[in-house]
Amino acid sequence: MLNIDNLHVTLGGNNILRGLSLAVKPGEVHAIMGPNGSGKSTLSYTIAGRDGYEATDGAVTLDGESILDLDPNERAAKGLFLSFQHPMEIPGVQTMNFIRTALNAQRKARGEDEISAADFIKLIREKAKLVGLDDAKLKRPFNVGFSGGEKKRMEMLQMAMFEPHFAIMDETDSGLDIDALKMVGEVVNALRGPSRGFLIITHYQRLLEYIKPDHVHVLAGGRIVKSGGPGLAAELEKSGYEQFVEAA
Repeated sequence: MLNIDNLHVTLGGNNILRGLSLAVKPGEVHAIMGPNGSGKSTLSYTIAGRDGYEATDGAVTLDGESILDLDPNERAAKGLFLSFQHPMEIPGVQTMNFIRTALNAQRKARGEDEISAADFIKLIREKAKLVGLDDAKLKRPFNVGFSGGEKKRMEMLQMAMFEPHFAIMDETDSGLDIDALKMVGEVVNALRGPSRGFLIITHYQRLLEYIKPDHVHVLAGGRIVKSGGPGLAAELEKSGYEQFVEAA
C-alpha cells in the first residue's frame, strides 16, 4: 500500500533522512519509534507533502503511484491523512464548517457527491461522541481556545470523519492522559481493516498498549536501523535508544 524506497530528504540544506526504506501492506499497522532528531516528523511531513521538505533521492508510492510530485490536497484526495503533533488554530472558521468543507472537497476530487447538511450533522455528532467532544466545541472556531488534549481529540474526529485510505499519526499520544489514549486506540481499532493502513509515530510504548501494531521499526540517524514485532516496543521501553543511536 505505502512503499518508501531509499528516501533521502533535506530540510534547510540539512540531510535528515538518509536512505529510509519501508513497506506497509494493506491492513497493516506499523509503528515508528526513535529518539528526538531521528527524522520521525520529517518522514510524516515528507509523505504528506509539507513545503520545505525536499526529497533528493528515492521514491514514495501509494498503491503503486508516486506521490512525491503531488500537492498536499491531491495526496489527501487519494486518502492520505496526517494527524499533526501540534495541531494549528484557525480563528474565524467554525469547526463544523471547516470539517464539512474539507470532507466535501475530498469527495468532489474523487468524483463523489457532496454530503448533505443533514447527513453531515448526524455523522459529525456521532463521531464527536466517539472522541469525547461535545456540540459546543463543534460550533467554536477551529481549535481556538482548545487544550492540547482537545486538539488531539479534534485530530481523531477528523480521521473518523474522513475514514482515510492511509493514516499517519505523528506523536498523537504526546500530552494525552489515559482516557484520551484509550480513545485514540478505539478510533484506530474501529478503522482498522483490510483496505486501510496506518503509520504510527511515537516515542513511547503506552499508545501501543491500545493499538497493537503488526510491525515496529526503530528510526535513528535518518534510517530504520531495526524492525520487529510488537515486543520490540517493550524492549525499547526498557533499554532506550542509545544502542541504536550509536549503531546509526
